[in-house]
Amino acid sequence: MFVVEKAARGRRYLYLVETVREPGGRVRQRILQPLGRKDILKQSGALDRLLQSLGRHCERSIILSDIAAGTIACRRIGAPLLFGRLWQRVGIADVLHNRLAGRGFEFDVERAIFVTVLHRIMVSGSDRACERWMEDYEIRGAEGLALHHLYRAMAWLGEELPDAEQAGATPFAPRCVKDQIEEELFARRRDLFSELSVVFMDTTSLCFHGRGGETLGRRGHSKDHRPDLNQMLLAVVIDADGRPLCTEIWPGNTADVAVLLPVIDRLRSRFAIGRVCVVADRGMISQATIEGLEARGLEYILGARERSDPLIREVVLADERPFTPLLIERANGAETELRIKEVSVAGRRYVVCRNEAEAERDRADRQAILAGLERQLKRGDKALIGNSAYRRYLRRLRDGDGKPGPAFEIDPGKAAEEAKYDGLFVLRTNARITPLQAVLRYRDLLAVEELFRRTKALLRTRPIYHSSDAAIRGHVFCSFLALLLQKELATLCAAKGVKIEWANLLRDLDRLQQATIEKDGKRIVTRTHAEGQVGRVFQAAGVALLPPHFREHPG
Repeated sequence: MFVVEKAARGRRYLYLVETVREPGGRVRQRILQPLGRKDILKQSGALDRLLQSLGRHCERSIILSDIAAGTIACRRIGAPLLFGRLWQRVGIADVLHNRLAGRGFEFDVERAIFVTVLHRIMVSGSDRACERWMEDYEIRGAEGLALHHLYRAMAWLGEELPDAEQAGATPFAPRCVKDQIEEELFARRRDLFSELSVVFMDTTSLCFHGRGGETLGRRGHSKDHRPDLNQMLLAVVIDADGRPLCTEIWPGNTADVAVLLPVIDRLRSRFAIGRVCVVADRGMISQATIEGLEARGLEYILGARERSDPLIREVVLADERPFTPLLIERANGAETELRIKEVSVAGRRYVVCRNEAEAERDRADRQAILAGLERQLKRGDKALIGNSAYRRYLRRLRDGDGKPGPAFEIDPGKAAEEAKYDGLFVLRTNARITPLQAVLRYRDLLAVEELFRRTKALLRTRPIYHSSDAAIRGHVFCSFLALLLQKELATLCAAKGVKIEWANLLRDLDRLQQATIEKDGKRIVTRTHAEGQVGRVFQAAGVALLPPHFREHPG
């Protein structure tokens, strides 16, 4: 039923009508009740009284209209419902409560950590911004939390353990509360069939605009290209399923090649694992590192330095045996063409791989650089030598040739030398696996690089306002927990065939809102409709979408 307006004899009349379908299939409107002249109804107030009377029977529609118009305050419920369920499923809440037993905090530390992690997932803002941000969300148990509570929770996560519990600490970092949490989370999901025989590890640097704690903030090789700032080093270790296992943090002046062995020793003691195959990038390799891995009886798959290692450049890559072509089917149904061969030199086993698609991209990139270089040379070459992309292809002209013009020219030999490395990478391994298995495991290291891209987005809080090492470690650990929840959700959705578009999902979650209104002695709770991906993602994660659209409570 609905109200229509019709004109008759120069007047406007309102009618209550309904739509009916006649036997022939024709649809027409049937008048149920004339309401009267529109101008008289408005002047007498009868129209307003009619609407108020109807409103008593359609409160939800009116409330939702007020929510859309912004006249009723509401709170967002999508993210707390979804990630709160995952928080319980992974076991983080239980582990935190176990760790907090006997501690005399006057606020709910577990809720403070959950709020911080949820904030890191949704907006990746500073912890200072989190205090205002959480006011817009319906987060159970977060009432009364303030900024100093969040800071104290961070400091507790990074708090050093007593001296009696420091067994297994690395030379660069002590054992902390967050280490115990990582170990207990792993133990909760470990069973007789769990295997941690392959671990992937990579590092990055995170810079500070401030001092960076008592010991963490130091000057060193900056992967953020900010050598003027203090920094710390962050390592993320994941298992063969791509699940984050733990994080390690060191002062910013620690060399990558110095950390691999201490971290592996610590992993073996922390997670009670025996056989380990370490997969790491070339930046973490030194001869001493390889000798240390072999002395421990550990397997490894390590990226090698094709350009700077003379043995690889002059012997391994010069090997004339043919490549074996292989087609690898990817998860999206596409295929990757690889050419692989194994080369043994002085008892060392190397696997050389050429990716044809990446080789074509490298060739196209080089041609674009050379074309740009040629154009720049015609305009002048004073600034070229400072451009690293250009410099590798330049050579200086001989002095005294008497010719005006540029002092540099393109060196065809350097361009040809660079072409030899298109799409090429070399691995060194002692693992008892086929060359293809070694390549595929090494390519899984890309999952760590993807984690780092997401970690840096989650850590987009610079300048970090924490001034103690403990609070900084806790701050980073909250990003680790956020990654753990994202991985759990991705796993559950993949099992149900649901593909997540993260940016869209976060926006859809924020659109799911709830309002509570006191009306006519009743307390009414209502929410907006689930839009976009929310319904399918909630179903995949086993989340009940509460509250119902409309619910009344006694006044």
